[in-house]
Amino acid sequence: MTTVDDTTPYAWPYGDDLAFDRLALVVCGTDQRSLSATPSDATAEANIDRLCRAADDHGVPTYFVRHTPVQHDRVRRHRTDDRPPGSSSTHPVGSGREHTIDSVGIDGFYGSALDAVLRADGRDQLLLAGFGLETTVHSTLRTANDAGYECLTVVDACGVIDETCRSGAISSIEMSGGIFGAVGVTDSVLAALGHLTNRSDQT
Repeated sequence: MTTVDDTTPYAWPYGDDLAFDRLALVVCGTDQRSLSATPSDATAEANIDRLCRAADDHGVPTYFVRHTPVQHDRVRRHRTDDRPPGSSSTHPVGSGREHTIDSVGIDGFYGSALDAVLRADGRDQLLLAGFGLETTVHSTLRTANDAGYECLTVVDACGVIDETCRSGAISSIEMSGGIFGAVGVTDSVLAALGHLTNRSDQT
């Protein structure tokens, strides 16, 4: 069984095998407002870039989630497009497996097509990263968990708005045996993807 090493509080994904055809990378807070609110974090930005490039290399779709407030009468007008937002190096353009999702709230599932597109593509193992660990990432994570997705928050690929909130945000994911999923780091995720590729090549 292929899992991501050194995840806490359990081996991720829980009781199952990591699978390319079930995996998706969700990068939260890629709108200008969230980016501006999150202090520059070169490590997080570099790790987001590494995850995006690895996802592209392995045929795993990446969903860039933007908080785009709209008037109440437009909440139901969900939109996706195939262009990563902005020109940041954390949004590589590759095979066309990158998608932008606009959400009404800081929760990437609220007033958006994220759940519909993930389910249509059979993606239920989610890697979460982005800008605003304690805001956009956490809100999206909690909804994903409640909706039955198996979630891994890649904490060194998450910028924080308030550094004093980092430990609490991580602890609240891990409490009660992983009430909101598991926590891991970029190097372990990339190693697991590489191991999964090697195993697939041998079969």
